[in-house]
Amino acid sequence: MADVFVVGSINQDFVLSVERRPVPGETVTDARLATHNGGKGANQAAAAALLGASVAFLGRVGDDGFGGPLVRALSDKGVDTTLVQEVPGSSTGAAFITVTPDGENAITVAPGANRRLTAEDVDDASGFIGEARVLVAQMEVPLEVVLRAVEVAAGNGTRALVNLAPPFEVPRALLEKLDPLVINEHEAAFLLGESVEGVDGALDAAPRLLSLGPRSVVVTLGEDGAVFSDGESAQHLTAPKVKVVDTTGAGDAFIGALAAKLATDAPLEDAVAYAVRAGAAAVTEAGAQGALPTPETVEAL
Repeated sequence: MADVFVVGSINQDFVLSVERRPVPGETVTDARLATHNGGKGANQAAAAALLGASVAFLGRVGDDGFGGPLVRALSDKGVDTTLVQEVPGSSTGAAFITVTPDGENAITVAPGANRRLTAEDVDDASGFIGEARVLVAQMEVPLEVVLRAVEVAAGNGTRALVNLAPPFEVPRALLEKLDPLVINEHEAAFLLGESVEGVDGALDAAPRLLSLGPRSVVVTLGEDGAVFSDGESAQHLTAPKVKVVDTTGAGDAFIGALAAKLATDAPLEDAVAYAVRAGAAAVTEAGAQGALPTPETVEAL
């Protein structure tokens, strides 16, 4: 039985460190290339496992040579990968990431085998989902997979945490089952159809986001921490100040830490406070999974 069950993506990340991003039609040279294990689902699963949760993962990789090492790396971090399978004739998901000297990143994803995960695969794993305390899902797998996973969780009393990234139009019936919905400012703006900027914008948006159906909501704000609300007044939790190297894995570290804490029945405020510190710790190293923090690193902040 896993504390946290993750349904999500597994990617091979190709990271280009550049002095600046090219404008259309321009070639920029002298970039530095590094490869990392990635995918929002895999990153979040690894983050939760490294922070002490027992984690099981449902996902798909291709048979192109990239998938096997990615799955083994997850297993090495303590994630149960029994339900991860290779899809014949498909490529493993890949992300192409440019990182500028200020640590900010821009990402393009080729989903590959991640799009081959099906609602039937979720049904086959329903027993595992029903035994977990927290379900975690994101939007790098087909929408129908996320919908079915949340339905299964709701039917079994498993808490459903969905990170609506990248943002998609989702039915209210899905949002009503979430506790919490986790989004950043851009995703909040997508849901509300209006700009959401900074701490004040997130505090103002929280009650409107709750009116869409979720039982609780968390808006991540990068270096400004996070805003959360579970129906009472919205609260802002600040992030510790750290030296930023690469922001690629920060959001996934946040999600993994949040899920790990919620699986212990911690109050939402305590879980968000822990997740904010985990996200801050993750930006101090390069890469996604390689930068995920340990409990000692989080507690030190």
